[in-house]
Amino acid sequence: MEFLTTSEAADYLRLGERKLYELVTNGAIPCTKVTGKWLFPRHELDLWVLSGMARPAGMLTPEPPPVVGGSQDELLDWSLRESGSGLGSMTEGSARGLERLQRDEVMAVAVHFHSLDAEGNLASDACVTALRDAPDLHDAVLVAFVRREQGFVLPPGNPKRLRSLADVLALGARMATRQQGTGAQLLLDVLLTRAGASMRDLRRVETPALTGPDLAEVVRAGQADCGVAPRAAARSAGLDFVPLVWENLDLAMRRRSYFRPPIQALIRFLSERRLRQRAEELTGYDPLPAGQIRFAA
Repeated sequence: MEFLTTSEAADYLRLGERKLYELVTNGAIPCTKVTGKWLFPRHELDLWVLSGMARPAGMLTPEPPPVVGGSQDELLDWSLRESGSGLGSMTEGSARGLERLQRDEVMAVAVHFHSLDAEGNLASDACVTALRDAPDLHDAVLVAFVRREQGFVLPPGNPKRLRSLADVLALGARMATRQQGTGAQLLLDVLLTRAGASMRDLRRVETPALTGPDLAEVVRAGQADCGVAPRAAARSAGLDFVPLVWENLDLAMRRRSYFRPPIQALIRFLSERRLRQRAEELTGYDPLPAGQIRFAA
């Protein structure tokens, strides 16, 4: 992220430094103080300007409801409650959440997309690519929430000794899956592609699970030998876990929503020590990138 000094920010915004200091004093502009000097993140200055853009009456856009759609996550659900943001949640998976964002049916969505790059490796910025390619999201912003660990959720003791997707395929282990469009199912799809296999090669449980915790319950009930879910879901259900990847769990929104009070309350909370403590308690999370802007259209 690029930071501007006070004089650079004043020039960038075409404001006098006195006016800029007035905005800083009133807490009306994004900034941070480092070793006694004010610094201004360029990306957030752009969003700040665009959020206040005046439009003719005929161009007014309805305010989306204060709801975070997309992927379910235990740490995110906790953060929505503890931050005092007033944001509700609607769990439908990354792809459906992004569709709702395009229709202004939610204020933000939690996403964790997966794809393969040209060399056949897991793409490092699949979330950025998905947001950039989404129609009707020319004003999109992607804010990092956390990185989290995804892997196989297994019965206690891992009785089938499953350590990889190759083991699952070779042993014909029963696998619980998620509905299409969820990040976990996209991850499974790309891992199968890398292994030269497809969903048809899996011995699947018939009904897909709506969330990671739901999938963990299917495994805990003995209806499946494994499934892909976050480490935190395995821990909460008292199950074993074999890690596969660390992934980005991000929050996507429109520029005009970024500076709305509910979103700002959540973003401020992401820098608090309580989030880091809770992430450590749940296990399988890296909160270091929380709050960083990863992409702005």
